[in-house]
Amino acid sequence: MEFGVLGPLRMTAQRISYVPTAPKQRQLLALLLFNANQVVSTSACIEELWESAPPASALSTLQTYVLQLRRALRGVPHIGSLQDARKTLETRDGGYLLVVHPGELDLHVFERLVSHGRTALDHDDDRTGSRLLGEALGMWTGAALADVQTGPILQSYLTGLEEQRICVQEQRIEADLRLGHHHELLGELSALVTQNPTHENLHAQLMLALYRSGRPAQALSVHRRLRQVLHDELGLEPSPRMRRLHQAVLACDPVLDMPSQARGRLSLDLPARAG
Repeated sequence: MEFGVLGPLRMTAQRISYVPTAPKQRQLLALLLFNANQVVSTSACIEELWESAPPASALSTLQTYVLQLRRALRGVPHIGSLQDARKTLETRDGGYLLVVHPGELDLHVFERLVSHGRTALDHDDDRTGSRLLGEALGMWTGAALADVQTGPILQSYLTGLEEQRICVQEQRIEADLRLGHHHELLGELSALVTQNPTHENLHAQLMLALYRSGRPAQALSVHRRLRQVLHDELGLEPSPRMRRLHQAVLACDPVLDMPSQARGRLSLDLPARAG
């Protein structure tokens, strides 16, 4: 059995999809997958499905949705009966628990790869760390739950998950910069700063990749665009860290030439003298 939330909702076996078509059932399945192997209370299910205005029949309707999900699970070859489906989607302690085995849910695989990748980076193994974080990011097949309507609980999960994805991408790029892969990163970083126009660290990474690729004028233009966007949209100026990087590019400071041995986001921090 394979489950997926890092892209369109997925519940497949032997390449056959068993995802329900009804929007509320899909929403409930997504909520249970984000809390796989944990009890989701009936009150949380009702809040997700109907927010602050549940109908009087919310509890009985929820029970119907659960029954329909079990009927969908019953079609899976290795489940085969409604009784076995109840063992996969359990009623327990005033709520429901979806049993997912190791390796079946893409989110769990993503989190495991991220953990292993960060451990490698902590041991100064940038090559392994970059590979593992790249494999983790490769689990994504699009925007998470791109085809599912979401209520307040799922939306909060998705917001946190997107932040985690960007953080992982930054860490992988940091490792690649230390490995000297600045040329290869230009396209990816250009797209990322377009998608995240106020994200300072991504702009700093692009500036460094451009500078090391022999394009300091373009690195400076990245800083100018960031400063304009921060001023126009947020009424802010770039941070001291970004100003030091800007001055270092202007001065062709040798500190920018070689990959830093510092870990994580700090690898782009510069000494105050560069300002």
